[in-house]
Amino acid sequence: MTHQEILYAVADRVATITLNRPDKLNAWTAVMEREVRSAIEQADADDAVRVIILTGAGRGFCAGADMSLLGAVAKQGITDEVRERAAHHAAQGQCETVRADFNQKYSYFLATKKAVIAAINGPVVGLGLVIALYCDLRFASDAARFSTVFARRGLIAEYGMAWMLPRIVGHSNALDLLLSGRTIDAAEALRMGIANRVFPQEEFLEQVYDYARDLASKVSPRSSAVIKRQVYEAMFQSLQEAFQISEREMLASLTTEDFKEGVAHYLEKRSPAFVGR
Repeated sequence: MTHQEILYAVADRVATITLNRPDKLNAWTAVMEREVRSAIEQADADDAVRVIILTGAGRGFCAGADMSLLGAVAKQGITDEVRERAAHHAAQGQCETVRADFNQKYSYFLATKKAVIAAINGPVVGLGLVIALYCDLRFASDAARFSTVFARRGLIAEYGMAWMLPRIVGHSNALDLLLSGRTIDAAEALRMGIANRVFPQEEFLEQVYDYARDLASKVSPRSSAVIKRQVYEAMFQSLQEAFQISEREMLASLTTEDFKEGVAHYLEKRSPAFVGR
């Protein structure tokens, strides 16, 4: 498939989706939105892929929504065309078998069976930060900078960020970042919990891919998919419900090829050969 604003590649069972507008710090557009969703769905359906990395070309991850588009809205107001486009995007990709919470414009990342790692190589701002929050893990270069920025543009916490951000950093930190719109560095992002890990810029991508390849080669893809679903659905469950579901999933896992392989490779002291079943 030919892409205009992203790059897509697969190697070592890791799919890499690269936002590719480096001259604009990978500012988000409607084209990029469609292409990223298509690439995520392609990777999720590909048995040759077990982990997905989302990153940015050049010196930034994503500078947020393209300001030229926001400038047009600020000047002209919300036109019928803008309303229709928003409604069309909201309807795209809706899947009746996926929980509605995980079937929104960007929350579909959470319904993806495979782990999605945001490799944050530079500035991640506004809508770019929204996208990063919907990834399962966020690894940052020490050159990365983070900002919600919305309040400084007369906007609000967009696309479910008011729900997602407090669950990652806690309510006080979320309010700090959302109300101030201030920029924080990678070290502060790590302390708050936005970043899972921070690596020096010169070894950043190497470290991210080492982690991704380890997941792809040594973890059962079936286990990974079930665990990811358990964690996100548990946000809407009582402890009792989560406990009962875990018991059912445990019993189901004992009948799988990956369970047999998980025991066998350990006893035989060799690398695993998981098949995802």
